[in-house]
Amino acid sequence: MSRSLKKGPYLDTKLMEKVKKAKSEDARTPIKTWARASQISPEMVGLTLSIHNGKNFINVFITEPMVGHRLGEFAPTRTFRSHGRVTERTISPT
Repeated sequence: MSRSLKKGPYLDTKLMEKVKKAKSEDARTPIKTWARASQISPEMVGLTLSIHNGKNFINVFITEPMVGHRLGEFAPTRTFRSHGRVTERTISPT
């Protein structure tokens, strides 16, 4: 279920303050954030954000196609350990 257009996008206020400060200072250091639910706004394009995934921070460079998506989409919380591999033992003799 999507958010009502009447309400507007969710943008974390502290994060937006950090983004505006980084844009004005032309800072190159990543901005740390825990606000995974925050939507990516056009002001964030060109910045690097460190998004928390529950264990550590993942650096994400924000580009134009990312606008409108959530920050959490680009910092996966689970690591994929591959499905069972085919080994000599699992292959039945035919």
